[in-house]
Amino acid sequence: QVQLVESGGGLVQAGGSLRLSCAASQRSLSTYNKGWFRQAPGKEREFVAAISWSGDYTYYADSVKGRFTVSRDNAKNTVYLQMNSLKPEDTAVYYCAAHRGLMRSETPQALIASWGQGTQVTVSS
Repeated sequence: QVQLVESGGGLVQAGGSLRLSCAASQRSLSTYNKGWFRQAPGKEREFVAAISWSGDYTYYADSVKGRFTVSRDNAKNTVYLQMNSLKPEDTAVYYCAAHRGLMRSETPQALIASWGQGTQVTVSS
């Protein structure tokens, strides 16, 4: 079972920045593709960003494109989500995911077996 642990969430004012981290407990997970999802209160969990195992491929939801950047450090078995120009509508619990296939917005979440516990991001106006 993949263990993913997110950190870096918190409260920030609109226009501010946060960097989320997701550490994987298993060394072999460096070859998994990784993704970030979020769930706002009363809404379904939605795709945010994804990165291939090599880091060569990244993909973003339209709502965060140009503001968020996903990256990874396989030596540290960690993936990051740099979030800039945050908006109140970015408020959500952010989840890290690991998957053998490349994740995109249309990837059925039921097929993704490995999830972190989530970290809260709150953006005040």
